[in-house]
Amino acid sequence: MLAALRRARLSIIAIALVHALAITAGIVMVHTGNQFALSYRDRLVARANASDPVSLASQQGDNLRAALIETARTQLACLATGVTGLTVISPFVLSGLRGWVGGIVSVDSSHVSRLGEPHQAIYYLSVILLQLIPYTLAAGAGLNLGLTYFRPRTEYAGEKWQGYPKQAIWDFVRIIVFIIPFVVLANLWEFLSPLNL
Repeated sequence: MLAALRRARLSIIAIALVHALAITAGIVMVHTGNQFALSYRDRLVARANASDPVSLASQQGDNLRAALIETARTQLACLATGVTGLTVISPFVLSGLRGWVGGIVSVDSSHVSRLGEPHQAIYYLSVILLQLIPYTLAAGAGLNLGLTYFRPRTEYAGEKWQGYPKQAIWDFVRIIVFIIPFVVLANLWEFLSPLNL
C-alpha cells in the first residue's frame, strides 16, 4: 500500500493543490460578497434541503442514516472520480469544482462566516479536510494511472493491459480500497460529531 501511494504521490499532491486552491477561492469569494458564489451556494443548499436523501435524513434527526447514505454515495463518487483520471484532464476539473463548492459553503444561509466562531470553524475545516482526503487519493490514483498510458515510467515497467501497466492498475485498486475507512470516518464525523450542533 505504501509503495502504491509513493508511486502515485505526484498525482496525489497535484490534486491536493487543486483542492486547496479551489477551496481558498470559494472561501474568498463568499467572504468578499461575490454574488455569483453566494447565489450558487444558496441554490445548491436549497436544492439539497428539498430533495437530497442525505439532507432529508439529517433534517429528520436521523444522522446515522444520513452518514450511511453519504458514505455509500461518497465511495461511489470517489471510484467514479478515480476512473475519470484515465482522461488526465477530468480529475483537475472535478477537483476544482468540488473544492470550490467546499469553499462557498463556508458561510451559512444568512451569509455569515462559519469561520468566525471557534467550534464552528473547527467543525467546518475538519469536515472539509476529512471529506477531501479520500477524493484526493482517488483522483490522484486515477490521474497516476491515466498518465502511465501516455508517459511510461520505469517503476511501471512490465506487463500491460489495454496500454496501462498492470502494476499501475493494481496501485489504483489498492488506493481505492484504502480510502474506504477514510470515507466512513469522514461521514460519521460530519453527521455524528459533537461539534455538529
